[in-house]
Amino acid sequence: MATFQQWRSAARPRTLPAAIAPVLVGTGGAIALHGFSAWRAALALLVSLALQIGVNYANDYSDGIRGTDTQRVGPMRLVGSGAAEPRTVKLAAFACFAVAGLAGLVLAAVTSWWLVPVGAACVAAAWFYTGGPRPYGYAGFGEVFVFVFFGLVAVLGTTYVQAERLSPRVLVAALGIGLLACALLMVNNVRDIPTDAASGKRTLAVLLGGPAARRVYVVMVVGAFVAAAALAFGNPWTLLALLAAPLAVPPIRTVLTGGQGRELIGALGQTGRLEFVFAALLGIGMALSA
Repeated sequence: MATFQQWRSAARPRTLPAAIAPVLVGTGGAIALHGFSAWRAALALLVSLALQIGVNYANDYSDGIRGTDTQRVGPMRLVGSGAAEPRTVKLAAFACFAVAGLAGLVLAAVTSWWLVPVGAACVAAAWFYTGGPRPYGYAGFGEVFVFVFFGLVAVLGTTYVQAERLSPRVLVAALGIGLLACALLMVNNVRDIPTDAASGKRTLAVLLGGPAARRVYVVMVVGAFVAAAALAFGNPWTLLALLAAPLAVPPIRTVLTGGQGRELIGALGQTGRLEFVFAALLGIGMALSA
């Protein structure tokens, strides 16, 4: 039976900044629109965290039953390592999706019911990333899912459930967060290129090849800072996000100099830290525009 520590490792804490960051920025956008609500922000955070943990467990289950995780460099997987039964991990994923769904229903009830199909799309995208007969994560579309749902939808949704309206500035901020979320996935997939290619998992990193995928990672990181700088034309406070730039140097150096295996695990954690700090500073900058 898997221990608590093993379940925690399988939840992949390094990826959780991708769930927290959009809520920080979306809440900053809501403050800028004079619509901040603490309890709605908390529910938005619960939705985002539950979806992130749920998709991690869903990936653990789906990759495990396909044999993708037989040889693994990164954090342990419950199914691939044999530490937990596949059915148990699948139920854990569905339980997380249920928590996200219930919190989302509350937010939909107090804002707009059109959020229900959006939430359903989020859950479906989370499951079919590696689940189902034709998982799109195995065809190079994982970054599209991350950009849309942990970038655009998460940021804009967080702002909307609080302020009940949006602005072009929030959209630009969402683009930046989406790019960093994609960078987090890209460095993870660069690390797994050898094992993914051998098992038939054709991620974008596998399709591009190592050198090109590493350069795309840098473009994603730099693109996020470009988005923050673009926001400064209407609100110079968003330049606070540029203070996170020094945190981008270590992972970029590791990725561009050909880091492998455990070196890229470190770069993954550094990219997560970068996304969190960037989001916090950008959220504060947007809030100060109020």
